Amino acid sequence: MQTNREWFGEWFNSPYYHILYQHRDEKEAKSFIDQLISYFHFKPTDRILDLACGKGRHAIYLNKKGFDVTGLDLSPKNIDFASKFENDRLKFYVHDMRFPWKGEPFDYILNLFTSFGYFETKGENQQAINAITQNLKENGRLLIDFLNPYTVINNLVPEETKLIKGIVFNIKKYLEGEYIVKEISFTDRGEHYHFYEKVKAIRRVKFMEYFKNAGLELVDLFGEYDLQPYIAEKSTRMIFVLKKKI
Repeated sequence: MQTNREWFGEWFNSPYYHILYQHRDEKEAKSFIDQLISYFHFKPTDRILDLACGKGRHAIYLNKKGFDVTGLDLSPKNIDFASKFENDRLKFYVHDMRFPWKGEPFDYILNLFTSFGYFETKGENQQAINAITQNLKENGRLLIDFLNPYTVINNLVPEETKLIKGIVFNIKKYLEGEYIVKEISFTDRGEHYHFYEKVKAIRRVKFMEYFKNAGLELVDLFGEYDLQPYIAEKSTRMIFVLKKKI
């Protein structure tokens, strides 16, 4: 049973999280990273941070492409797994994005696949953006890839069932105030589990407020993983590219 006040600390550290989302499209993920390599023109000397890296699939792929990458994630189990792939130019650490990383600043920070918006208060969201900005070099670039609340809310599927590895996941989705909530219930080996995901439906205007307060300047805003322009009523994503002001 999920009892941690901060749901993400428990759920992301659970093996069932990775079972439920094992279908995530590796081809699409690698294609997106390839797009970013071309867009940013990464150099081998650049320091890249994959923030909220999960099990490290994007960081590992970037490293295989020849780049110096650090992966940070809140889940110790994720980092334990990712650390198996470490080398001189690929390192993983447990870290909470609400606090600045103590190491050297980065040329690029990537926050991918809706790895933001989990915190309870607006103050924590701003705290996280401020901390991320502190870890950027001057003129460094930050990419935040977030869901588009408009299209997600308008296409919400209230209930669905998924059978994965013999486990029946019962999933409910609904709006609760400012949050998009997903409840996940299932039974495995005679034990019942109940987790939930709770992502704040942060609008573009609110993000822009956070960025301004942190001293970040918008460079580009894309709406899809193939870097098509953002269209509020149609795009599936809000992919912000930002520059740290001098």
